[in-house]
Amino acid sequence: MSRKKAVVAEFARYLRTETVGGTVLLGATAVALIWANSPLSPAYFTLRDLHLGPLSVGDWAKDGLLAIFFFVAGLELKRELVVGELSNVKAAVLPIVAAAGGMIVPALVALGIGWGQPGIEKAWAIPVATDIAFALGVLALTASGLPSSLRVFLLSLAVVDDLGAIIVIAILFTAQFNLLAAGAVVLLLALYWFLQHKRITSPWLYVPIALATWWFMHESGVHATIAGVALALLTRVRRDPYEQEAPAVRLEHRLQPWSAGVAVPVFALFAAGVPVGAEALGKLFEDKIAIGVMVGLIVGKVVGIVGASALAVWFKAAVWPSGAGPRDIVAVATLGGVGFTVSLLIADLSLDEPETAKAAVLIASMIASLLAAVLLIRRSRAHGTMSE
Repeated sequence: MSRKKAVVAEFARYLRTETVGGTVLLGATAVALIWANSPLSPAYFTLRDLHLGPLSVGDWAKDGLLAIFFFVAGLELKRELVVGELSNVKAAVLPIVAAAGGMIVPALVALGIGWGQPGIEKAWAIPVATDIAFALGVLALTASGLPSSLRVFLLSLAVVDDLGAIIVIAILFTAQFNLLAAGAVVLLLALYWFLQHKRITSPWLYVPIALATWWFMHESGVHATIAGVALALLTRVRRDPYEQEAPAVRLEHRLQPWSAGVAVPVFALFAAGVPVGAEALGKLFEDKIAIGVMVGLIVGKVVGIVGASALAVWFKAAVWPSGAGPRDIVAVATLGGVGFTVSLLIADLSLDEPETAKAAVLIASMIASLLAAVLLIRRSRAHGTMSE
């Protein structure tokens, strides 16, 4: 391998680490907030709203680049369902039930607080998702002493959580449904599955199919990012005897650096640029939808995840992760309040003026991260003491 290729490979490996992915995402968010609240803010909004072809730069990031993130998340979900933790029904029960509780309770909290406000009929969905990259990044930084089973629990919970959010997006944000475009999507997905079934590996076939699927999904009225999930779920995850890696593992390995290093940070750059001055913060605590989003993420997520988990264990439908207990679940559940990527996307989709709700997502995610970091460090120390 040449020195240049070795450097590129090492950089890609570096981007795959959860701490780096979370740090890059945090950096892009900071740049967006500083830029949008500086004297150069007109340039930020001009660039975000600049049209390149049929979409603005912000829409390309939201509908286009984020499809890569959903494709990678979908590959991880498919792998977990077929050969990973979620392939064992008993092992899968706890994170699935926890994810359901972590979606339902925050949604009810947001709906209850924001009831009667314009846009709440869709904005209740803003606090349902957990940001995989950010949450795992915080866990990696603060929970070195905790059992590895907790990482699997958080990962499974976040993946199921995001799948639920994807279903919500598909149902709530399908505007005018174009039957012909949807038919084209079905045909393209069938062709993709057929090529996978026949063990065809040429990117010269798959890349045009993926791009066409994305385009027709966008034209059908269904949110375009759903194309990423659909393609991922049709990707083969079991390795044939002559293969070093299954297609899903190979694609995840290659695309994850692009997702963590480009797609999600660029989306954050154009989604997180919201006013955070004194006037904007004043509006934040007067806006019932924003308050519902914050309470839903910070409180609702913990209550939903912990409550659902405890009930599942109580009724003997599940067991706590190996080596962990209820206090550890509380610490990990606090990370569920880091909504970020998908929450920002749903805020953009559900509200005509989403800036206040997006500011609520950012503030709630920051508070949840800090609270979770404190709790995880304390639990790590407790586990270190018990092992001595």
